[in-house]
Amino acid sequence: MDQTEKLLVGIEHILSVSSDLVQEVNRLKRVEEECQMLKEKLFKKQLTSSEQDVFALALDGHSVKEIQDILFKEENTVKTQRRSILQKLNVSSMKEAIDFFKKTTQTSSQNFTNYHQEIFQKLVKTS
Repeated sequence: MDQTEKLLVGIEHILSVSSDLVQEVNRLKRVEEECQMLKEKLFKKQLTSSEQDVFALALDGHSVKEIQDILFKEENTVKTQRRSILQKLNVSSMKEAIDFFKKTTQTSSQNFTNYHQEIFQKLVKTS
């Protein structure tokens, strides 16, 4: 087998492995999206629907007064629901609750990115 044939066999091997990796990456993306949705559902399931409304608005950066106006609720009701959210999530501030939510729902994306890098490094080493 001459040099050209060896190169072609090597290229064919790389293309075959690349094709398999592309399919696996696509599958993992779907799994990652499903995990993301499940994490968000699980996170929100801890809260009542009214608390979810308050939390969603807080997540968008609305103040107590704005949440009160948007949801047509009394200030004490909004504050009570916010307090309940903090207790359920075992955090001391709404900022901490929001950070916790973002961290919880973004962890899978970061793990997925790390996994991508590992796969790419393995591919480079085998070729």
